[in-house]
Amino acid sequence: MNAGTRPLVVGVDGSEPSLRAVDWAADEAVVRGIPLKLVYACLWDRYEGAALAQDLGRPDGRPTPQDVIGAATRRAHARQPALEVTSTVVFDAPEYALVHAGREAAAVVVGTRGRSGLAEMLLGSVSLTVAAQADCPVIVLRGSHDNQVTPPVHGRVVVGVGEHPEHSAAVAFAAAEALRRQVPLLAVRAWRCPAIETTDNPRLADTPAQVHEEQAVKALDEALHDLSPAVDVVRRTVEGPARQVLVDASHRADLLVVGARRTEGRFGLQLGRVAHAALHHSACPVAVVPHPE
Repeated sequence: MNAGTRPLVVGVDGSEPSLRAVDWAADEAVVRGIPLKLVYACLWDRYEGAALAQDLGRPDGRPTPQDVIGAATRRAHARQPALEVTSTVVFDAPEYALVHAGREAAAVVVGTRGRSGLAEMLLGSVSLTVAAQADCPVIVLRGSHDNQVTPPVHGRVVVGVGEHPEHSAAVAFAAAEALRRQVPLLAVRAWRCPAIETTDNPRLADTPAQVHEEQAVKALDEALHDLSPAVDVVRRTVEGPARQVLVDASHRADLLVVGARRTEGRFGLQLGRVAHAALHHSACPVAVVPHPE
């Protein structure tokens, strides 16, 4: 491997779901031919320190950061013995540590569950924050990902084609993933016919819908125009809200890819409605790919 190759970063927290995320990320790193970097971020040691922890008494059997990162490293090596694996412990909030790690990563992989009910809620917010702020693609392991990249379960990568298809980094990312996995790429463009354009004249009733569907077909053609002929592309236009159309498609996919056009909100950068819905409801892993500024 080239020494300058950016690694695939995966966040770990010591939970079994995060170790399953290590399995998935190890497979993905091998498929990409890049190293895997494990990142464990925690605040306990930073804010309490060894002396304070001794005074208060840590719970017996509480894993240390070295325990957590060690278990994840062994898991990665067991999954892919020849894979180059590095690790780091960061005494900071997980979302900030992973966003920072993403600046030098090919992509960041995160799970959606933690070690307890509370941790599960917090890790969900971590996933959303990292997806909204990372400079690189973020893959959130939602749904029944079966802990594997290959062999494929459904044999399909799905990408949603958005409002600006000619600049879609998501399409390029999805095409590369489909090629690596040797599966077809399903490109989906949702369309809707506004109610105000409908008519009571039966002879004209289908005209507005036909126009919108034709526009969707044109958008797909523009988005896919520059893809390599090696990519096996299936085009599909579907009437309905984009959020629901893509969630429905996720039930028959190994990976759902959506673009992220971030906006500034009351609480910092926010994901668009489609990406947000995919992260909450997808039945398979979701890759959130930022649009270049």
